Amino acid sequence: MDIKGDMLRKLKGRRDGYSLDRAFYIDPDYYRQDLESIWYKDWLFIGHDCEVPRAGNYFTAQVGDYPVVIVRDRQGTIRALHNSCRHRGSRVCSQHKGSSAKLVCPYHQWTYELDGTLLFARQMGEDFDKAAHSLKPIHCETVGGYIFINLSEQPMDFAPFRDMVAPYLAPHRLGETKVAFESTIIEKGNWKLVWENNRECYHCAANHPELCRTYPEAPTATGVQGAKDDPVIAAHWAKCEAAGLPSEFRMSATGQFRSARMPLIDDAESYTMSGARAVRRQLSADVSQKHIGTLLLFHYPSTWNHVLADHAITFRVLPLGPELTQVTTKWLVNKDAVEGVDYNIEELTHVWTETNDQDRQIVEENAFGIRSPAYQPGPYSPDHEGGVMQFVEWYCKFMEQRLQGEAAPLFRVA
Repeated sequence: MDIKGDMLRKLKGRRDGYSLDRAFYIDPDYYRQDLESIWYKDWLFIGHDCEVPRAGNYFTAQVGDYPVVIVRDRQGTIRALHNSCRHRGSRVCSQHKGSSAKLVCPYHQWTYELDGTLLFARQMGEDFDKAAHSLKPIHCETVGGYIFINLSEQPMDFAPFRDMVAPYLAPHRLGETKVAFESTIIEKGNWKLVWENNRECYHCAANHPELCRTYPEAPTATGVQGAKDDPVIAAHWAKCEAAGLPSEFRMSATGQFRSARMPLIDDAESYTMSGARAVRRQLSADVSQKHIGTLLLFHYPSTWNHVLADHAITFRVLPLGPELTQVTTKWLVNKDAVEGVDYNIEELTHVWTETNDQDRQIVEENAFGIRSPAYQPGPYSPDHEGGVMQFVEWYCKFMEQRLQGEAAPLFRVA
């Protein structure tokens, strides 16, 4: 059976307002098509400028089959490179992060400049062309302290995303922050289930007691469902906009990315058990206002974010398998904030550490039930799950377009 044809048939036959067919969440061939059609073609959030503050600083990641390394070169440019030696393919950088004057493959010591140029390859013969064996580059763009990569040969235009989010991020100066804490969890469920769970708070009251102390459960908090008609949100936008903080809800025409600044409950200032600030030092010197809520930033398929007055929390989603997803969370604070003086790690991270683990359990139980042959797509709540419906609509439309535009069919192996 032609996998693309099978997927297209199910996408076109999907009932609006209902979850996806079982195969989209568990089938290895469907997962492979997700990788080829979305993860290997779209812009993906990979990390932050502040993680590579100096020349030679690097970090690594794995996107499907592709190991990548992000490094700042000697000219200060942030580069993304395929982390595969041009000799026999060994990973050049095997550590999660580090710093090095040169990138040296541990296998045979082929040595690369920080921009990927091959400098040294021992005893390769007189006709060996070093210039033809540099590390392969990956398209890389930065905006507002965020690093995005694109694995395709001809990437989509990054400008629409940059133009939309740059004004929202600029006041927070995330390029001048540092990662106070980082955690990575593995959720035993398809990447789309991770996103579906994130896009609604229908489940929050029963599952997220810590988060519900400060984050509103109202469906309008997603931005896509009546936010502009909510008087509390409208007043919050007006107040923040007047203070020079872009805040009103904006979404791309494709539905792939959006941003909005949302109020927290009872004028809470941060995601803590008390609602008080978690960090004494402001995240940015350009933002002195109180009660600015949280700037929400989403970009499918790889990131959602919360930027507050005292710190920022960023989430990166990467698929590991048909039913395995990696979620990495980073807490950013002012680069001059001092742990133990300006903030306490436990207080800073408690709410989202608990929430992440609760969401992991939810996703895994969801995935467990979907594995049942008795599963069939169920209806989303029109009152509470508008954000989920928007995500699924984006996924379906994008996959339809891309499956119809690609030539060589992928066939199921018998």
